Amino acid sequence: MNTSALPRLALIAGPTASGKSALALLLAERTGGTVINADASQVYRDLRICTARPSPAEEARAPHRLFGHIDAADTGYSAARWAAEARAAIAEAHEAGSLPILVGGTGLYLGTLLDGIAPVPPIDAAVRAAVRALPIADAHAALAAEDPVAAARLAPADTARVTRALEVVRSTGRPLGDWQRERVGGIAATVALKALILLPDRAWLAARIARRADAIVAGSLAETATLLARRDVPADAPILRAIGVPEITRHLRDEIDAREAARLLDANTRRYAKRQYTWFRNQPPATWLRQENYASEFTNEIKFFVA
Repeated sequence: MNTSALPRLALIAGPTASGKSALALLLAERTGGTVINADASQVYRDLRICTARPSPAEEARAPHRLFGHIDAADTGYSAARWAAEARAAIAEAHEAGSLPILVGGTGLYLGTLLDGIAPVPPIDAAVRAAVRALPIADAHAALAAEDPVAAARLAPADTARVTRALEVVRSTGRPLGDWQRERVGGIAATVALKALILLPDRAWLAARIARRADAIVAGSLAETATLLARRDVPADAPILRAIGVPEITRHLRDEIDAREAARLLDANTRRYAKRQYTWFRNQPPATWLRQENYASEFTNEIKFFVA
């Protein structure tokens, strides 16, 4: 296929705190591009500081899409819904003659957009309720009997993925892996994709995460308190599980001091970054450029996209 005839799409991925947003903004300013969010936490409007969303001043420097457009009380937001919105934002940018620049670290979002989504039918409500009532150890044991391939791939403590795989096989009679091989709706073949993954030195990243943890705890107290005061946000709302929210919540309830909140936030963020680092090193196609050494000016990275 002659990809030069296809509309361009830039993608900047990598672990949290790796500098993705800064590079995306510089690239948008250089090319007249549009920055499109691909981070699952940054879609929510309620916690700009806690989720490290671009500031209003940064958003004013270039068009930004899909940042802070979902209310915390909306518990139905999903990768499929994001992908539909991202397709529309990409098409809008192309129509305006602007380079769409996807930026984020949520691999599920990127995979759903580029490769499509498994056409799993709606899960039977009774099956879902029964599966989710199981202790996670029992759910994983059941999955080992009913879908051993998925059970071998998933960690026994990975509640969300284990319960999803079990409810799919019980509701549809087919393993989730079978459905995933029938993905539909991906856009990878319809765009000329240039993808770059920032994979910084881990010690550098750890130091950066530690500094950001202190700043987030200090800066996010008011917005987190406002969120917790809302009576329309369910206790199981996804935004309440975002890294930083549980730690700051405990501080606001006087269970821990600010220093301990920052320490926990730092540790949890580093664990998350480790998982992201592993995913981005091993999962995306080899055509995605892995960039391990870079400077804050991103001179070479900008050249990669504009060459």
